[in-house]
Amino acid sequence: MTEGAAQIAGDAVPCLPRGVRLHEDRVRGKTVLLAPERVLDLDPVGLAILGQIDGQRNMRAIIDSLAELYDAPAERIAGDVQDYIGGLLDRRILEISP
Repeated sequence: MTEGAAQIAGDAVPCLPRGVRLHEDRVRGKTVLLAPERVLDLDPVGLAILGQIDGQRNMRAIIDSLAELYDAPAERIAGDVQDYIGGLLDRRILEISP
C-alpha cells in the first residue's frame, strides 16, 4: 500500500456515485469508467476491482472475492485494492455508502 494512504475499513461499502458508471467502449474495444466530464481507461487490475463493486459488498468481501478469483493471498490483494479504491475516493469518482 502507498505510504501515507488512509486505510479503508473492512466493513466500508464502496459504491459508484450517481453519474459514474462502467462503459464498454466498442470503438476502442475496452471498458472505461465514465464520470462527469471524465473518462478513465482501465487496466486489468482496475477493471477487476471495479467489477466487484456493486454497492452491497464491503471491502473485506471484495478482497476475499478477488483473492479467491486469482488464487492469491488476501493480504497481497488487500494492498492493491486499498490503493486503487483510495485513489478513486480521493478523486471523488467513488464513495463509501452510508
